[in-house]
Amino acid sequence: MDLTQGTAKQKRDRSRKMLLWFGIVSLIMAFAALTSAYIVSSKRDDWLQNLELPSAFYLSTVILLISSVTYILAKYNIKKNQIGQTSVWLLLTLGLGIAFIALQFVGFSQMIGEGHYFTGPTSNVRTSYTFAIAALHIAHVAAGIISLVVVIFNHLTRKYSANEYLGLEMGASFWHFLDILWIYLILFMTFVN
Repeated sequence: MDLTQGTAKQKRDRSRKMLLWFGIVSLIMAFAALTSAYIVSSKRDDWLQNLELPSAFYLSTVILLISSVTYILAKYNIKKNQIGQTSVWLLLTLGLGIAFIALQFVGFSQMIGEGHYFTGPTSNVRTSYTFAIAALHIAHVAAGIISLVVVIFNHLTRKYSANEYLGLEMGASFWHFLDILWIYLILFMTFVN
């Protein structure tokens, strides 16, 4: 397919999608670097071998998976021009995204309750990485929530229809990427000692 062909709108839509994918690839590279540093640091003598991740991290993973399903349902419903159902699924996705972040902070509290700190004399390199990785992902989920709020606003102002829903589609793509990224991170932090 020749990317220079098509209407001005088609070209603009393709360029917006391309920018999203450039952003996603840069985030993949950033988290790859961070997890590579984690692996290198795990060879240190002072590396904490028996760190169990907080249960809230696993519960938040389930919440994030469900939120991806609700975003898929929102996209499915906008394609059928079911405005009311789309609204319900988008708002549910927003609530689940907020619940994910809240559970992440509960997880931080659980870690602190077990004596694991981000920094300070009682911290450890592994716990510092765990806090940093989760916090960086939270920051990106917050960006996803901002994106979702924009999608909801645009939806409520009737900018999307069965024929025009690029913003919703791009928001969903970013959200699903964040979901996949968190699954990778939680599995990585669980199994890489």
